[in-house]
Amino acid sequence: MNKGLASDNTEEVRELRRTLRPLKEVWMQIGIKRVDNHEGVSVKALLDSGATGMFADKKFVEKNGFKLEKLDRPVKIKNVDGTENSRGLVTHEIEVNVYYRGHVERMRLDVYDLGRTEVILGILWLTAHNPEINWETEEVKMTRCPPVTT
Repeated sequence: MNKGLASDNTEEVRELRRTLRPLKEVWMQIGIKRVDNHEGVSVKALLDSGATGMFADKKFVEKNGFKLEKLDRPVKIKNVDGTENSRGLVTHEIEVNVYYRGHVERMRLDVYDLGRTEVILGILWLTAHNPEINWETEEVKMTRCPPVTT
């Protein structure tokens, strides 16, 4: 066994570990406006590729007076490990206009108890828009959005 080679490889691994940072969360400061009266609020939205939908926190929705729309059928929420989430079912949604650096869209957000997170934009949104994300600076650019159809 060549000890020099093993030692060199170990040093490279150590150097790589020193330069890597822990996984980051990426947040976007977005504007959300009610569709009924166009009153809006600014909120931090978490980009979460592990979430399948788009969500607004129940307390945030109530505090800001968004109009709840009851779903025809409640939706089960599952955790990453496949177990059912203990916070119950999604029974309502809200329809809002979302604004981010010149990007505007109307969307429906499922209302759920998210804890300290007010809005989550999941994989469906990320796939549809394919934003440019700079993980180092946490900058999000909306350069690859689908064309708007009327």
